[in-house]
Amino acid sequence: MHRYPRNLIGHGPTPPDAKWPGGAKIAISFVLNYEEGGENNILHGDAASEGFLSEIIGAAPWPGARHWNMESNYEYGARAGFWRLHRLFTGAGIPLTVYGVTTAMARSPEQVWAMQEADWEIASHGLKWIEYKDAPEAHEARDMAEAIRLHTELVGTPPTGWYTGRCSMNTVRLAAEAGCFDWVSDSIDDDLPHWLPVGARHQLVIPYTMDSNDMRFAVAAGFGGPEEYFTHLKDSFDALYAEGQAGAAKMMSVGLHCRLVGRPGRVMALKRFMDYAASHEGVWFPRRIDIARHWAAVHPPVTPDLVPSRMDREAFVNAFGGIYEHSPWIAERAFGLELGPAHDRAKGLWSALARCFRTASDDERMGVLRAHPDLAGKLAAARRLTAESTAEQASAGLDALTDAERAAFTEMNTRYVAKHGFPFIIAVRENTKPSILAAFERRIDQDTTTEFNEACRQVERIAYHRLAALLPDD
Repeated sequence: MHRYPRNLIGHGPTPPDAKWPGGAKIAISFVLNYEEGGENNILHGDAASEGFLSEIIGAAPWPGARHWNMESNYEYGARAGFWRLHRLFTGAGIPLTVYGVTTAMARSPEQVWAMQEADWEIASHGLKWIEYKDAPEAHEARDMAEAIRLHTELVGTPPTGWYTGRCSMNTVRLAAEAGCFDWVSDSIDDDLPHWLPVGARHQLVIPYTMDSNDMRFAVAAGFGGPEEYFTHLKDSFDALYAEGQAGAAKMMSVGLHCRLVGRPGRVMALKRFMDYAASHEGVWFPRRIDIARHWAAVHPPVTPDLVPSRMDREAFVNAFGGIYEHSPWIAERAFGLELGPAHDRAKGLWSALARCFRTASDDERMGVLRAHPDLAGKLAAARRLTAESTAEQASAGLDALTDAERAAFTEMNTRYVAKHGFPFIIAVRENTKPSILAAFERRIDQDTTTEFNEACRQVERIAYHRLAALLPDD
């Protein structure tokens, strides 16, 4: 048995209607990363200076030494960039969420005061703005706990949201296990919030962004200048807004940094975008806590009755052993495949079962065909069909035949089996009595090899419809 933890299907081809307040077509979440004073620095007990997200081309950490230009670059964000952005957003009346590094906030009391006076949401951006990808889990958990404690001391209330940024494979799970966050944003996997099962808890994930993010001013292949930045934000908005107009409202995140977009040569591009977005009808500018509260109220977590990738063998076979008529061995084999969240939906599990059916021997597949009952045959008359077959035949009206229709089906069943050696099989949920009779006439005359392959394809279609009655689909 193999279980694949990554979720590559998410909301699927038909995402839920976000139902944003007031019928908004898009929710735009502005996020200001406050990291200045929390970055790598030997003054902070780190091994080297910072080397990430600055104006310094080709910057690299200086082991055991301070880096004057790097420090002053970060200081610009706290001293000038923050206040420029504070004036911009308070002047526009647009609230935002702050990802606040707690040690940075401890060194910036006036900025924290201004955030709170503006009624901005202050979420936790971790204890320090450092890399956690190689950190031992216990070390990361300890820093997370200290970040929550210090945040509460600085802000007056515990953080309700979390974003590490330079995270590890343990980050989201640790944040969920902390049990105190309404949302976590260490993910860039979707355009809508979603619930992540972590143990007995459902953790709301509000995805963040790395593309609509001013960090691309400071990385290779990033924004060449303010015009490219504005154009990218505008195009992202236009695409998502159009989807909202079509009835599939989405969320757009815009990531900001005081020392990057807070520069005068860039901030006007951000202002142009804010003005552009605000000029449209049906645009909601929430904080992330507002999104979290809305999503929890309108789209609460749902625990499905059947979650194939998390079932034990016995439960799995009991639930899906009848998908292929009287052939539980197919479900037994599928249980041993690499199953994951994508297989918890109808088409996903259908694929796993179909793989096992397709790779079975011809004799095994023939056994599946011969396990199917005749259409409107003796078993149906004697009410000895499986529940699935009974419902399927009834869906095409085969349980209410006239005497003439019954005689026609009986005659064709007899001819078909005599020629091919197995019952006529068709996905009746996709057909009507006339189309079934027409298919009967056509397929009786095919050679048996061609008909065997056609019958196998129909068995797979029947399996899909049976799964769609049990699991989410689309």
